[in-house]
Amino acid sequence: MLKVGLTGGIGAGKSEVSRLLVARGAVLVDADRIAREVVAPGTPGLTAVVDAFGTGVLTADGALDRPALGAIVFADPDKLATLNAIVHPLVGARSRELESAAPDDAVVVHDVPLLTENGLAPLYDLVVVVDADPATQLDRLVRLRGMTEDDARARMAAQATREQRRAIADLVIDNDVPLPDLERRVDEVWAELTRRAQAPDRAGDQPGSGAPE
Repeated sequence: MLKVGLTGGIGAGKSEVSRLLVARGAVLVDADRIAREVVAPGTPGLTAVVDAFGTGVLTADGALDRPALGAIVFADPDKLATLNAIVHPLVGARSRELESAAPDDAVVVHDVPLLTENGLAPLYDLVVVVDADPATQLDRLVRLRGMTEDDARARMAAQATREQRRAIADLVIDNDVPLPDLERRVDEVWAELTRRAQAPDRAGDQPGSGAPE
């Protein structure tokens, strides 16, 4: 099994790259999706979030009000750290469960938005970073996701810088390109991932391979 950490800044197009890798045979462990599951109504995770931030982060039907919570934590690094301390251990535990269910020869891609920020690179055999110019990220967030420019800039500022992400990358996928070019780059990366997954001496050669299995 090859454990791959996939990350990128908000608006960089990481979800599209995840989709393309799955289409080529990757087993995807999506941290964002898991993060939603672990704070679903009735979960201990949601109870812990409400204890920390109050009932104002709930909708009328008792679900997590993500925009309300986001408005609180993205404006305050301490509150963001509090939220991360609740959610990240739950996401990590569920991610390990899904990884353990994958075939022994699988390329398991962990889609982790905050991989850089939380120092998680050593957990993976290698790290793939989806990279885009900050101006491209801002345009996508405003034009495609409907964010205000101020909100988009605040979300970007709460994450690692482009340089910090690239510094931990073993492989970089440039997503300032048309889709056909992106698909060709994903093909190249997939070929490299499968080659590493099949290499008999992979564990001794991989960047990040010192992480415990």
